[in-house]
Amino acid sequence: MLLRRFSSRTSASPSRTAARLLLTAAASAAALGASLPAAAHADTGPIRTAPGPVGLLDGLLPQGPAAAPDQLRLTVSDSGNGNDGTYELRCAPAGGTHPDAAAACARLDEIENEGQDPFAPAAKDQLCTMQYGGPATAHITGTWHGRPVDASYSLADGCQIARWRQLSPVLPATAP
Repeated sequence: MLLRRFSSRTSASPSRTAARLLLTAAASAAALGASLPAAAHADTGPIRTAPGPVGLLDGLLPQGPAAAPDQLRLTVSDSGNGNDGTYELRCAPAGGTHPDAAAACARLDEIENEGQDPFAPAAKDQLCTMQYGGPATAHITGTWHGRPVDASYSLADGCQIARWRQLSPVLPATAP
């Protein structure tokens, strides 16, 4: 008897079964659509608004949060030519105690405009010549284009010598 009742409940007409499936699918799709975050919807492009009024002070006052100024501290040791010491380098405008601040800032901008990070270390998998350039070391800390800098330099091998020379005149020439 139980078997008969169960089988009589499950034997619905094909159109009734199709209607149930369609209703279930529609309800599932609606529930899924309601639970998606707004970012999952298609991007319709930028919102265009009318330009605002032009004022006398437009372009003169800072817009948004100000970026940290370009300010670096360079410490050079054992260069062999009297350029040892600690120097401050500020850019935009160039200044500080660096002996050639304008040229140093221009060189840093040039390296960055070439798409390189002037303070990047040598690649770990880079093959370097086994040559020793001397005991000179340098350490640069501070902020450059809004990001922190903490870079060390030496003349321990060919890769390190190339890094040092790339930053001339930021880092001083060393004695032969």
